[in-house]
Amino acid sequence: MTIRPARLPRALAASALALALPLTGCAGTDEGTASDTTTSPTSSSATAAGDPEPTAEPAQEPGQRLEVTVAGGQLSGDTGRVPVPVGEQVTLVITSDVADEAHVHGYDLTADLQPGTPAQLTFDATIPGVFEVELHDAGTVLLTLQVS
Repeated sequence: MTIRPARLPRALAASALALALPLTGCAGTDEGTASDTTTSPTSSSATAAGDPEPTAEPAQEPGQRLEVTVAGGQLSGDTGRVPVPVGEQVTLVITSDVADEAHVHGYDLTADLQPGTPAQLTFDATIPGVFEVELHDAGTVLLTLQVS
């Protein structure tokens, strides 16, 4: 005698899957708050029998990402005047070949820079105006944020 596991009717199984899928896609997304941390992409393991595993794609950071590199006293990347809409999340990534401190004027944010190691500042641009981002010790202006 062979014992077979109980099977759900196809319509019931499809309904359960349709209810479960929207719940798995919402985890961890709260665009209403600023965060000083980064998140890693995740993938859901919920698949219907026989369907291929979904491919995880890199998560896009919300807002605007600006990258500046300082090497041999020269700047490269997102330099000059950079327009940013009010309320936009901004992520500054600064890499320097010398130790220094980066400072975002007006927002009073700082980041210690170690040679060759990218430093990241993430904030919501909620204050309208024009603000310099500079290296404190060197007195070098990296870029100017125009928040409007």
